[in-house]
Amino acid sequence: MTTNPSSTHRSFLYFNGVYGTLNDFLIELLDSFYNHLFGQRAGSSFNMEALIPVINKLQDVFNTVGADIIQLPQIAVVGTQSSGKSSVLESLVGKDMLPRGTGVVTRRPLILQLVHIDPADGREMKDDNGVQAGEWAKFLHIKNKVYTDFNEIRQEIENETERISGTNKGISDEPIHLKIFSPHVANLTLVDLPGITKVPVGDQPKDIEVQIRELLLKHISNPNSIILAVTAANTDMATSEALKVAREVDPDGRRTLAVVTKLDLMDAGTDAMDVLMGRVIPVKLGLIGVVNRSQLDINNKKSVADAMSDEHGFLQKKYPSLANRNGSKYLARTLNRLLMHHIRECLPELKTRINVLAAQYQSLLSSYGQPVEDQSATLLQLITKFAAEYCHTIEGTAKYIETTELCGGARICYIFHETFGRTLESVDPLGGLNTMDILTAIRNATGPRPSLFVPEVSFELLVKKQVKRLEEPSLRCVELVHEEMQRIIQHCSNYNTQELMRFPKLHDAIVEVVTSLLRKRLPITNEMVHNLVAIELAYINTKHPDFADACGVMNNNIEESRRNRMQELPTSGSREKVPGAGPLNDQDGTGNWRGKLKKGDEATPGSGPSSPHKGHAVNLLDVRVPVARKLSSREQRDCEVIERLIKSYFLIVRKNIQDSVPKAVMHFLVNHVKDSLQSELVGQLYKSGLIHDLLTESEDMAQRRREAADMLEALQKASLVIAEIRETHLW
Repeated sequence: MTTNPSSTHRSFLYFNGVYGTLNDFLIELLDSFYNHLFGQRAGSSFNMEALIPVINKLQDVFNTVGADIIQLPQIAVVGTQSSGKSSVLESLVGKDMLPRGTGVVTRRPLILQLVHIDPADGREMKDDNGVQAGEWAKFLHIKNKVYTDFNEIRQEIENETERISGTNKGISDEPIHLKIFSPHVANLTLVDLPGITKVPVGDQPKDIEVQIRELLLKHISNPNSIILAVTAANTDMATSEALKVAREVDPDGRRTLAVVTKLDLMDAGTDAMDVLMGRVIPVKLGLIGVVNRSQLDINNKKSVADAMSDEHGFLQKKYPSLANRNGSKYLARTLNRLLMHHIRECLPELKTRINVLAAQYQSLLSSYGQPVEDQSATLLQLITKFAAEYCHTIEGTAKYIETTELCGGARICYIFHETFGRTLESVDPLGGLNTMDILTAIRNATGPRPSLFVPEVSFELLVKKQVKRLEEPSLRCVELVHEEMQRIIQHCSNYNTQELMRFPKLHDAIVEVVTSLLRKRLPITNEMVHNLVAIELAYINTKHPDFADACGVMNNNIEESRRNRMQELPTSGSREKVPGAGPLNDQDGTGNWRGKLKKGDEATPGSGPSSPHKGHAVNLLDVRVPVARKLSSREQRDCEVIERLIKSYFLIVRKNIQDSVPKAVMHFLVNHVKDSLQSELVGQLYKSGLIHDLLTESEDMAQRRREAADMLEALQKASLVIAEIRETHLW
């Protein structure tokens, strides 16, 4: 059965921290045995202590690009205001270096990297004055300056905080990066976070509690972080805000270490024995008590070293059985040990994550393209590529095919055979005509004499009127195709290449050239479609082969009408009523004409219409032709013949239009644009005076390429850093 060494070791630490049954010697012995056991298993060169510098190197790599895409193992320090967080950190560093004051002092995250150096190595650094020092520090935002005076470090932290967060006690999530090299520190990576507060004071923003809470959660939600929850001993542990917020993201407490500060400030007659034994708040990683410097000690310039000596004396006197498992020195060793083990567990996932991100950023950088070296060749290449993609979209062979809607040639086909075809089929051959319109046209075509046969002129007049109705949907078809040709420009801009987006001026120029070309072809195509309809109107071909059957029907009806007419001729002495003559053909019993009186004519009650006999002349032009009346059988037959002829000929013409309009649109608009697009683009854009201006890269694209290149370089460096540790040493 194989036991997880890390979980076993953590359980042991928990047992030791809670019950206090083993002394510090046994813990060191266990660590030595642990390192020896797994060092031998992994290889003689295995060194757990080397893991923290690896993480520090990774931190440095990603700090250069200001990225937070890799969640590196680190220790996040949380606690309420005045809980002693700063004192804990200073005890770990061994120097008085952090800003002090009332209210929110830490207003930006401070990422503190402690790097242990061996004095035997002779590593020393010269400050700006050339003085060598065995301890020094560097800020990321001031890369070339070395700090050997830790008072200057405190001042620089205050200045940098005010530079970003201002002087009104506001906070910022932009971290300050500080690296300290010293032979007196353990290898650690710590993040000092603003203290938890409830009520804004002074000129603090009203939502200061929410801002700080969001900032804390951002850092401690990192699953690769260890949470150092700091709580003062003179407060109730059950109300600890630090433990509360830690439990929100780490409910099992698997990565939370509690620190109890100010053990010397507890009320007389009380102690922290139950708390330090883990009987009040059990924490998986343990609980360690420390003694802080008081404000009086700080004012009196009491050194951290003296404070740690006094802390040891206090623990030996007050908590002798727990003295070896508490205090700042033990806290530093424990944090170092926990961080190493935690890093060991996180490295495999980090390695995979870095490799995946490197591949993604390599692909992203490739999509942004390389900086332009030969502008002429680049311009010609982009123009050719756009023209080819435009033509391929029309032909249906584009690299990027839409799956959500029809596009390019497919939509043009849909317009021709669905939209335009259905529209023509919906046009009623006799739409807008009624029987009286046809009858009126027949009469108007006969002149003053009644005709024995249906006049052909009436048919031509009526059929031209109906054919004219096909022009509007035909022109609308041209408009729809033109709109789709315009939409293809945007489609090619989106899917053709990211390089076009690099050069906004070139993109705009290409759009303008193609739009202008389409605009020039639109009236030409419209004119052709208009001519197609005009051609049909110019000559009504009654000898059309498909019209023969309809003509045969018409001739038969004419013969039948002739026979019927001959049979209906009146005999001598009889009076014939002319069908459809209206009131002008009707007389009353007195021989007066029944007509409508003009405005102003008088009529006596009970008398009939005015008559010439009474001196009232009737203006025949004012007599209205009846709009609706029953047609005679001959009129009915004539109208039916004309309707059949109109319908038959209209269907022939509609079929011709439905076939010829798409052909005209393809020839005069689509194919012409497709064939001349590249030459038009080259002629308009490939000019020496325009090349430099057109290939001016957008600042946004240049910035994104730089960021992607920097991130890719950082990821590649990070991969090399992790690769320095042979896999057999760790897994």
